[in-house]
Formats: sequence, structure tokens, C-alpha cells
Amino acid sequence: MDAIVYHYPPDLFQLLVQVIPKLCRSKNDVLLFFKGAGVDSSTLTDLWQQVKENRTSISKYDIARTVLDRLNQKGEATLRERREILKRVTEYEDFSGCWQNDQLAAMGLVAEVRKVLDVKDSFARMNIEREKERKKHQKKYESQLLELEERRAELASIKNDLFSLFSVPDEAKKKRGTLLEGVLNRLFKADGILVREAFQLVGEEGEGVIAQIDGVAEIDGYLYLVEMKWWAKPLGKIEVSPHLVNVFNRGHVGGILISASGYTKAAITVCKEALSQKVIVLCELDEIVTMLERQASLKEFLKAKLNAAAVEKKPLHKPLA
Repeated sequence: MDAIVYHYPPDLFQLLVQVIPKLCRSKNDVLLFFKGAGVDSSTLTDLWQQVKENRTSISKYDIARTVLDRLNQKGEATLRERREILKRVTEYEDFSGCWQNDQLAAMGLVAEVRKVLDVKDSFARMNIEREKERKKHQKKYESQLLELEERRAELASIKNDLFSLFSVPDEAKKKRGTLLEGVLNRLFKADGILVREAFQLVGEEGEGVIAQIDGVAEIDGYLYLVEMKWWAKPLGKIEVSPHLVNVFNRGHVGGILISASGYTKAAITVCKEALSQKVIVLCELDEIVTMLERQASLKEFLKAKLNAAAVEKKPLHKPLA
């Protein structure tokens, strides 16, 4: 039974030896047929050479028999190629490419191959293998689809929670700022780029909290300290400076600052000056809103801003504008 499963049985083998040459006009076409079915070049090289050097020394049928025999000898290792050959033969519909005298014979042989395959264990095994492969891909596709739907649902929730913050009264700005941190950290997570959420640095010997870090993001292997502000007025030089100090006090890290109220010219200038030593990006909350509306990628959005900051010295580049 294993021999039937892993090899062409004799009657099927002989049918293929007869039909493939009739489906192909020339010896080169026969070789191209096998090449197109995925047969390794090492199996065909000497036959190509023989046809090139002395075409009359070998027939189309000799070529087909030799290749099919070589594939049979390799057993399960060439199951994919033999399955593809059968697929190409059985799915043949247009016989106009055959020699006119061969067309009827080719039709009959293809029909006979189909008939044999319907009852042979070899084709049953190939169908089983193909079904396994189909189910494998289907499972992978369904898993990817589920992940995509879950991500869409999470982004929709993030978008809703972000928009709800605009209704929080100004007198509750501290609460609104904290909620903004949580929402944006969820957005970072949804794109798989959040490394660490908000944390505090506590000094030694009773110094208390010496720094508040809203989050840390990793993009293409590089770390960025993230600061988020929801103030009533644009952030000025004094407001952005603490974040710059946090960035400069660390080694190979950059900085991302997100503001709901924009920035003054002085703030943009000081960040532009800082670009000579560190990668600093300024982002406005309106840009995040636009990104969510367009269902764009946060990671790609930030990478565009980071590239503009590093290459063009533009801390406040707006790729979605």
C-alpha cells in the first residue's frame, strides 16, 4: 500500500508517459512542463543538455519516462512535484496547443488519467495531503482574521475612550491627563510597541519622586521616553524642558511628547536644537485622532515623524496633514 501512496502505480505511470508528450509540441516544451510543475533543475539538467547537443538521440516519450521514473524513485520527497504534475494534466482544458493530430488522443488520455485517479490510493493520499495543507492555511487565515477583528475592536474602544475625554471639564484636567496616559498606552499596546507604562523614579535618601515617566516605547529596537500632556494652552519651552532633561539624562534613548494643546514657537525651537544630540518628536493629539479616523498604523505614523526629526530636523512633522 505504501508503494501506491508514495509512487505512481504502473498503469498511471504509463498513462502519464503517453499523455505529457502529446500535450507538449516539442521536447523543450516537455522539459518546460516538468520545470513548471516544480521539478528540480538537477533532475532535468542532463536531459536539457542531451536535447541541445543531439535532439534526435531522445524522444519526447523518453524524456517523460525518464523524469517520471526519477521522481518515482525519490518517493515521498517528490510528492509535491508528482501531485503538481497530476494536477496540471487533469486540469488540462484547452488542447489547441497540441499538434492537431494529437488533440483527440490527448483528450482521451487526460480523461483516462482522471478516471484512474478517482480510484487510486495514490490520488486519495494526495487529496488527503492537499486537504491537510488547505486546513492548515485555513486555520492560519482564521487565526489572523480573529487577531485582526480583535485589534479592530480594541482600536474602536480606544477611539471611543479618547473621544470621551474631550467632554471632561477643564477643572478636572489632572484626571483627564491621567486618563489620556491610559488611553494612549493602550493604543501603543495595540500596535505592539509599548515596553513599559507610566512609572516614577524615586531618589535616594528621602528625595522622593524625582521624575515621572508616562511611558516607554520601543520602535525598531530604539527606546523612546513618552510624555503626554493635556493642558489648556500650548506647551512652551518651560513645559517641554523637563521631558528633554529626562531624555538627556539617559543613554541611547529618544523622546516623544504628545500634547492636546499644541506647542509654542519657543517649545518647537528648543526641541529642534535638541535634535543635534537626541531624536525628539513632538506630536499633537489631533494627529492621533486623525490617525484613528483613518485606521492608520501608529507605528508607521511615529516612524514617519521620527525619520523627519532625525533626517530633516523637524520635531513637529505632520505626515497625515
